[in-house]
Amino acid sequence: MPRMKIETKIKELGFTLPDVPKPVASYIPAVKTGNLVFTAGMLPMVKGKLAYNGKVGADVSLEDGVKAAEISLLNGLAAIKGVAGDLDKIVKVVKLSGYVNSASCFTDQPKVLNGASELLLKIFGDAGKHARIAIGVNELPLNACVELDIIVEVKE
Repeated sequence: MPRMKIETKIKELGFTLPDVPKPVASYIPAVKTGNLVFTAGMLPMVKGKLAYNGKVGADVSLEDGVKAAEISLLNGLAAIKGVAGDLDKIVKVVKLSGYVNSASCFTDQPKVLNGASELLLKIFGDAGKHARIAIGVNELPLNACVELDIIVEVKE
């Protein structure tokens, strides 16, 4: 039985793949080199506006931080599609790096990033298993609560 198209899977999970997010500074959303695609840092932007801002654990709840990570991931997948042409070319999710704008003493950064990690597993199955880092930071661009970047392996 053929594998379900990735964009169909995303829709069945109740999400929408957005347009490629516009950069907020001097960079491109993603770059392909060899069989790897690297995204820039992706914020929880929806239609050009920041969906969640502030510090997780103070201004933003853990649950909303998880939603922000999901939105950021979908923006990253859109950027990957922009350079790879098709999400079905993704062979393997290699690494997810996540940064959480954290309130003082907030230590649940891994739980926030689980929003993105678990969505990758739901979308890609075993190919979505990845290495990851979840870092708490003092500030993020535009006062976003989450920023993440993704590295994937693609086939030609």
